[in-house]
Amino acid sequence: MNLQTRKNLRVVVPCMVFIGIMIGLVAYSPTLYRLFCAATGFGGTTQRAVVNSGVVSNRTIAVRFDSNVAPDLPWRFDPAQREVSVRLGEQKLVFFTAENVSDSAIVGHATFNVTPETTGIYFNKIQCFCFDDERLGAHEKVDMPVVFFVDPALASDSETSAVRTITLSYTFFRSVTPDKAQDLSRFLATSEPDATRGQQLFAERCVACHAVDANKAGPMLGGVVGRKAGSAPGYKYSLALLGADLTWSADSLDQWLADPGKFIAGARMPIRVLDASSRRDIIAYLELESRKSTNPTEYKPVAQGSLDRHRKEKE
Repeated sequence: MNLQTRKNLRVVVPCMVFIGIMIGLVAYSPTLYRLFCAATGFGGTTQRAVVNSGVVSNRTIAVRFDSNVAPDLPWRFDPAQREVSVRLGEQKLVFFTAENVSDSAIVGHATFNVTPETTGIYFNKIQCFCFDDERLGAHEKVDMPVVFFVDPALASDSETSAVRTITLSYTFFRSVTPDKAQDLSRFLATSEPDATRGQQLFAERCVACHAVDANKAGPMLGGVVGRKAGSAPGYKYSLALLGADLTWSADSLDQWLADPGKFIAGARMPIRVLDASSRRDIIAYLELESRKSTNPTEYKPVAQGSLDRHRKEKE
């Protein structure tokens, strides 16, 4: 055995041992495998994010959508658009339509990946029906939102810098845990505001900067409905908010959450809630908290700790 062969073996043998260990762990631990894929983007697994990177590039990339349904699931499932163009770092809202063509409610679960697989580590979803099992009523048809962005770091990675098109694929299967499902009817325009879901969304997407009972990076939001903009005690607002001549209402909060910079020029808030049903339910929760703040003896305030615990449970 020559010297070069021995050197090669020193590299190959440890690699083969590592691969063997990983295959064994994957075989006996599906949960570990899912965590591994989520952390590395392996197999085109996308990432889950709360907000975008804060940086938007001038470079654009095409994102195509592919939809599939397992043979035993009587659903129709299609993207509203087959392809969109997005700037790297830009939040994008797209819709997929699901229709149950059977006579009974059915719970489905969507698997997903992107191709090229090397882009999975850079493809981030903020909102997606694929996070949970979903129940669709008999003959019900729903437009389901997906909010995503592609990390600008994709352009500086030698393995992905030349990529010009990413394909996001979904396949819906019958759920094996239907008792844990959410109702897709929450996305219907006719659905009533859901303050409980709004509290969950607040815990997932707002508590990094806001609390209902204290100022953080953003102002306290308890009592925000009916309050003059820029008037939370003790918070240092931007000049844009201080100069805004408005009192927060459900309608103005909806416009604010959809696009803060467009609603009030010069506003500092970087977060947008693109999906209308999510805005509706977050505002319902804030309206409830505002009523609590004006009637403290009637309502018990929601503890910030419970929201933090909910966020950790989701993570």
